[in-house]
Amino acid sequence: MNRHGGNDALSSDRTVGRRSLLKAAGATALASTLAATTAGRASATEELAWDAIVIGAGYAGGTAARELAAKGMRTLVLEARDRIGGRIWTGSFAGEQVEIGGGWFGPGQTNVERELLRYNITTSHDVAATRAVMPSGTGFASQAPADAFGHLGTLFGQFYAGSETYFERPLEPLYRQDLLASVDATSLAARLGQLGLSTTDEKWINGSTSVFAGGPSSTGGLAGMAQWYQLAGGTYDGFLSTMSLKPAGGMISLLQAMLAGSTAKVRYNSPVTAITQGSTGLTTVKTASGVSFRAPVVVVAVPVNVWRTITFNPGLPQVHADAALEGVGVPTATKIWLQVRGVSDAVYAQAPEGSPILMMLPQKQLADGSRLYVAFAGAGLNVSDPVAVQAAVRNLVPEATVATYRAMQWGKDTYTRGGWGLRKPGQLLRQLPAIQQPHGSMVFAGADIASGWYGAFVEGAIESGLKAAQQAAVIAG
Repeated sequence: MNRHGGNDALSSDRTVGRRSLLKAAGATALASTLAATTAGRASATEELAWDAIVIGAGYAGGTAARELAAKGMRTLVLEARDRIGGRIWTGSFAGEQVEIGGGWFGPGQTNVERELLRYNITTSHDVAATRAVMPSGTGFASQAPADAFGHLGTLFGQFYAGSETYFERPLEPLYRQDLLASVDATSLAARLGQLGLSTTDEKWINGSTSVFAGGPSSTGGLAGMAQWYQLAGGTYDGFLSTMSLKPAGGMISLLQAMLAGSTAKVRYNSPVTAITQGSTGLTTVKTASGVSFRAPVVVVAVPVNVWRTITFNPGLPQVHADAALEGVGVPTATKIWLQVRGVSDAVYAQAPEGSPILMMLPQKQLADGSRLYVAFAGAGLNVSDPVAVQAAVRNLVPEATVATYRAMQWGKDTYTRGGWGLRKPGQLLRQLPAIQQPHGSMVFAGADIASGWYGAFVEGAIESGLKAAQQAAVIAG
């Protein structure tokens, strides 16, 4: 596993310029071009007063910063790490460019489509499976992908039956709020218990739901996933397509382009520890190195799970405080990149809830005949133990030999404290729309609080960043 996260003792400023970023060939080049190199406090000549401060250089923060800078506002982005992206992290493994964090776009995500067109970034389709390994009465059995996905489509149709009504307009999740009261409090596990499926079919469904819940399906809300299902057209094929497109240059490439075309200034290795709204109309943002910055408006664009690490004065409104305590990002989210030998075909594998590996997705075949896979681990897998990882893979694909692997436990990352966002039972109606509203001179942004493609999608981060920029511009006057 590679070290992840910045050193709080370091600080660095660098203006993000179009020419320098467009020369970057990927995340490694980006890191070497933009990473912090200066230790200690900011220089005495550094400007501490800005028109707007954005906390977090993920897609939500990057979008908000670009929009505010385009309005002529002097905008500072405070980023805790030595890279941009947040839960998007284009890195390397086995000599290949890979996505350590979020890995896909999908069709029908209009904000992403517009931005890709704006910056002339193309996409390609992910690797298609040639064999599917699914739970059976005696363990696991191989099937043709068309048969496996066809049956999953039937099961998903049963599982999400009715969601076309209570999410009649999935981009406006509260449009049928009258119908959501009886659904929002339902967990994925409770919904599964309502269906009376066979043991095998139940394993097929809970294998899918537990991947997104990061473990027990009881922790994820039915409404949370049902909204995604309807956003994808209310079909299993549509749901699969949300994880089907890869942008040229990696998932970071679009954010690189967005910031490269902006005059916003990004300051790396600057985790925020406190935000104080003053009576003078300026808000002070203090970083871990002791340097403070001031602006009339601040955009908080870090994951909801990270809010509880920041001291807010005055304190957060109740809805924000509750969300920070409960969390939205899945705390057990673990993504593993595997280099596998001994498997000639592109295997999709899915296991029941509680398994050490819940899902494996085939990726690129390498020149030496080995193949890369993305796997999502169950909460019980010790990813620091190669023997356990090998056993977990062979539980699904007995002929597989793991040559090497790289695991990322997003819940243990200081600056995310969780992976993709999935609303818990009851959170939709308790949080929206109040969690999207400003608090004095602070506004909030992030995929976790988006209305549409929330939580697990860049689309939601961009949506939220655009909205936050509008709110911030009004506050700043």
